[in-house]
Amino acid sequence: MIMTRGLSFKTNGNCHTVDITRQVASEIMQSGLSSGIVTLFVPGSTAALTTIENEGGVIQDFVEMWERIVPSSMSYAHDRAWGDGNGHSHVRASILGPSLTVPFVDKQMTLGTWQQIIFVDFDNRGRSRRVVIQIMGE
Repeated sequence: MIMTRGLSFKTNGNCHTVDITRQVASEIMQSGLSSGIVTLFVPGSTAALTTIENEGGVIQDFVEMWERIVPSSMSYAHDRAWGDGNGHSHVRASILGPSLTVPFVDKQMTLGTWQQIIFVDFDNRGRSRRVVIQIMGE
């Protein structure tokens, strides 16, 4: 069986992270499926998904790492073409990626103790965001 659901929320931009673990777990519980996989997908090119320990220090390190490897202050061809100042957002999102798949067993995701699912908004402004959740299993 395959079920498709979605999450919607607002973000602040600028590497804003949103822990969506509980919402995804809730969707699995409501699906009626016992074991399978849940695939998450971001429709958009300036946000991404990953797993991380959602702890303040780790999140700060994560944000600072992005500024080191894909600085927001650099000149980007995208910005010169479109003038929207978010060229770095597109590059960052493409590195991290728009999707994530997590197995679940007995209605529980197989995440590690300190592992949460986070949505990362790399854009240079807040916006309304969506995550597509597809649950497959038995």
